[in-house]
Amino acid sequence: MSAHPLSPTLDDTAHETPAPSADLLARAARDPHRPAFHFVSPAGWLNDPNGLVQRDGWHHLFYQYNPEAPVHARIHWGHARSRDLVHWEHLPIALAPSDGPDVDGCWSGVFVDDGGVPTLVYSGRRDEVELACVATGSDDLLEWRKDPGNPVIAAPPSDLDVTAYRDHCVWSETDAAGRPRWRQIVGSGIRGVGGTALLYESDDLRAWRYIGPLVVGDAENAARTAPDWTGTMWECVDLFRVDGTDALVFSAWDEGVTHHPLYWTGRYAGDHFTPETLHRLDLGGRFFYAPQSMRDEAGRRVMFGWMQEGRPDAACIDAGWSGVMSLPRVVTARADGSLHQEPAREIAALRQDELFDGTPTAMLESVATSPIRGDQLDLEIVTTVADGERVEIAVRATGDSTSTDTASTDTTGPAERTVYVLKRTGGALHFSLDRAAASLDPATDARPLGGEIPSDAATDPVHVRILVDHSALEAFVNGVPLAARVYPTRPDALGVTVAGAADDARVRAWRMAGTR
Repeated sequence: MSAHPLSPTLDDTAHETPAPSADLLARAARDPHRPAFHFVSPAGWLNDPNGLVQRDGWHHLFYQYNPEAPVHARIHWGHARSRDLVHWEHLPIALAPSDGPDVDGCWSGVFVDDGGVPTLVYSGRRDEVELACVATGSDDLLEWRKDPGNPVIAAPPSDLDVTAYRDHCVWSETDAAGRPRWRQIVGSGIRGVGGTALLYESDDLRAWRYIGPLVVGDAENAARTAPDWTGTMWECVDLFRVDGTDALVFSAWDEGVTHHPLYWTGRYAGDHFTPETLHRLDLGGRFFYAPQSMRDEAGRRVMFGWMQEGRPDAACIDAGWSGVMSLPRVVTARADGSLHQEPAREIAALRQDELFDGTPTAMLESVATSPIRGDQLDLEIVTTVADGERVEIAVRATGDSTSTDTASTDTTGPAERTVYVLKRTGGALHFSLDRAAASLDPATDARPLGGEIPSDAATDPVHVRILVDHSALEAFVNGVPLAARVYPTRPDALGVTVAGAADDARVRAWRMAGTR
């Protein structure tokens, strides 16, 4: 990524826009857990993707950003652009907190084109309250001016007792009379009931009429620990249609705790969304959070999400950075209406030398004999999984405590390994991630992750793709993703093994180039 001097927002009331200190940048650059081909901020804090758009051939990624420290405080809008969704150029900060409704932070929102005028709709934060604000930009999206009428929605609906109120999805459509209008949903929750998306409409993006809840969840539909619990508030709502399927994506939140992303499939019509089926968006739970999508110039639905950290805040502060953006995913609809996700095809351009292409013979069953090693890898495995069978794919793996790997400077101590498991039980295909031995650091998150994968028959091939980028892991099985973070301590935690796959399975592996 090429550097670009940071400049203040075009706003007479804006405070001086900070940049990461030299010390913060140096600490981030030294950290072995920092990804090399996932997007990361220059240093400091990163969370939600915002304002996704492709304009004049450029993909623009805005994001929640604190350039001063790797903590969630005084949030700005970072900004980067790319021609290929792979190599990103850091640009000036787009929005910075300023005197007024966003004095405590410029929180999540979206980009819209208002008759040729680039426009951001975002949540300004002041005194622990978030309200809708608007900013307009230059044609190149490098300079932004906040609307003097902010906030454009003065308060949440007075007839609701809301748990929280923030994050925006805005689109244009025509009403029954054929007249154009803007529509918006705001993430919220109704106390004692559940999460919701509140529907508004406007003629000019400034004066908004409240319509009512688009749909309301049920916080009692499952235990709080369930992977499909819908939460007491829905963050980062995203409504879109893909291949004839209407999907409402949201992230389940409860009293400051980020849980996991989910989506309803159903039908949006009139002033309501009629939900039909609830789905998990990513089997990694909170490690793919607050996703946002866009329709690119090729007509694809492209989605990014925030890959949260799985190590303590103190470790992030020492490292000088926190938060990873997922790789761009292309979202399509399956025949049953559920969503299929896969890395954008542009990611394959980072493949360098091919490390392996063949069947998983015994040479792949141990770290000592496996030809696949590295912490920047793209792996593809195609295999069948019969009922009662189990396939294990280990990454970031060392040998045992007596490893003789001469390439390592530390080959003693307990082994480290992160293990993906595919198994079929009673006809159902399950995919999980075992991180119990992923790190010798006991403070890192080691909880298991996983869930069920759609599969018609045991004789059908199962397609697995795993992208390893230092601490950031993204796996896709038959179009179902599982994002995670791991933090090995041993420098020789580089091995890859495959065990239990069918004799005719095919394994391919490439070393991936970095983009920083």
